[in-house]
Amino acid sequence: MHDNLRLFFERIKSIGFWRRLFGWRKVRALSYDAYEEYNSLVQDVNNLGNEVTKRESRISDLENNLKISSSRISDLSSMIQKLETKVSVLENEQSRLNRDKTELSNRIARFEQADQSKAEEYQKNVANINAMRESLEGERNRLHEERLREKEEQFERLKLTWQTHEENVKSVIRNICRTQLIEYVENVPFRGNPDNTVKIAGEYVIFDAKSPAGDDLENFPKYLKVQTESVKKYIRQENVKSDIFLVVPSNTIDVISQFSFNMGDYYVYIITIDSLEPIILSLKKIENYEFAEQLTPDERENICRIIGKFSHIAKRKIQIDYFFSYQFLDILSKANIDLPSDILKSVQEFEKAEKLNPPQEKRAKQILTDDLLSESEKLANEVRSKLSDQANNPA
Repeated sequence: MHDNLRLFFERIKSIGFWRRLFGWRKVRALSYDAYEEYNSLVQDVNNLGNEVTKRESRISDLENNLKISSSRISDLSSMIQKLETKVSVLENEQSRLNRDKTELSNRIARFEQADQSKAEEYQKNVANINAMRESLEGERNRLHEERLREKEEQFERLKLTWQTHEENVKSVIRNICRTQLIEYVENVPFRGNPDNTVKIAGEYVIFDAKSPAGDDLENFPKYLKVQTESVKKYIRQENVKSDIFLVVPSNTIDVISQFSFNMGDYYVYIITIDSLEPIILSLKKIENYEFAEQLTPDERENICRIIGKFSHIAKRKIQIDYFFSYQFLDILSKANIDLPSDILKSVQEFEKAEKLNPPQEKRAKQILTDDLLSESEKLANEVRSKLSDQANNPA
């Protein structure tokens, strides 16, 4: 490569005078070839320079790109570091969440097991409650039927008492008249047919027995009000006392609000069998006087006061007896319901073993007031003695 140029320079160096004179044409021809090679060499040098410049420019671009890439790599490295930190944090968070998830799963499993246990227990409780409810319903129905049966039996006894009321009143008045030597009039000498008539101080005293006709006691007071009008036929008769007594069963006294009626020409009194004896005895006191018109105003007032007290005490006694009878019946009903079956059975056994014997009444023997006072005093002394012993020996 570049042989002509090299050969040209070597010839120029070694050329002499004679060669310059006779061999110049060859030198000149060689110079043309050398010049062409020189131009080619210059062109190659220029091309190489351009190539170097281009390469330097590319190197510069590469260096810039490398700087940029280095900056980017640094940024990427920083970002990678941050990402690695975030990844580490996220991994820790994920680990914590996994632990929480595991713990929650365990808790859910425990809760599900507890819920299942509660559900099973609830089902058992529901079954027990249903069984108890059925048992209670059965017991309630049984108690309801027993109450209905007791009420029916009680009402049947009441009806039986009402049905025999007239005979009971007649029997009691006959016994009082027999004991107190009072005349009981079998056949009255006037029109009408009263249930019971006694003759005291020359006057006919009428005691009519009245009892409920049906099952409803609410109409009984109205019935008595009508009867106070119907007894007016007796008052028109000669020697009939202007005080008429209507005798009602003791178990009807709670529905009656009015016990005396001023009918103008006569009076009507609502009484019970328990008050027959004190009222008849009070009326008998009038026989101690030969004539009623001989009584002084004070004596009349005393008689009226005694009769009024007898009437009040008799009515009050009936009210109290009825109240306690109702309370006793209520306690007995509650005992049958509230007491346990074994205790109730034991109570019934003791009840069967008990026997109450009140004093027997004898026809020929009179119940003296002095004897009653004496017995009452003995009882009071016994009570005071027991209270004193309890106070002295509290243990």
